[in-house]
Amino acid sequence: MNDDLTARARIRDAAIKLFTERGIEGASIRDIATEAGVSSGLVRHHFGSKEALREACDAYARDRMIELGRELIDEKGLENVNVATVQPVSFPLQSYLVRSMMDGSETAGALFLQTVEYGEEWAKAHGVVADDYRAWSAVIAAMKLGVFVLRDQLELALGEDISTTAGYARLTRAFVDIFSQPLLTPEQTANLRKDN
Repeated sequence: MNDDLTARARIRDAAIKLFTERGIEGASIRDIATEAGVSSGLVRHHFGSKEALREACDAYARDRMIELGRELIDEKGLENVNVATVQPVSFPLQSYLVRSMMDGSETAGALFLQTVEYGEEWAKAHGVVADDYRAWSAVIAAMKLGVFVLRDQLELALGEDISTTAGYARLTRAFVDIFSQPLLTPEQTANLRKDN
């Protein structure tokens, strides 16, 4: 039984990698089996179809990211997070979920909405000043996911692979710099909040 679970996890991880790189249409069962070091028959035995495998990958990535979020924000607190230990786990899942959203996954889309709802509640609870908390949270979530959509362009600009620990740390520091200081003067803020 443990061998089956190990093979199932290897297949899932191989599918996450190839679906991220190629999209759902670009990764065949045969490619996934080769990447996982198993037969195509074993992939079908465990998951039945490519669509069922994709649903399993979506569910795993969603659940793991929710678990990481709780662990990092609710349990440890952001002030205690070590980017070097988070990046190897979170980066592949974030990349996968963004690609899955782009490919039309309902599960990944629902996770985006759940993230927006969580951010909205967090902002209210932590004294964030916003005219529209829903829009605030949605824009921040889209901004953070946008680095994955524009990954090639970002890496070209930085001259660094953001999937490495050093590149991910640099990306994280940039987010910290952006989010930790106001970018607008009080006068600019008042003017831009006016209905024009």
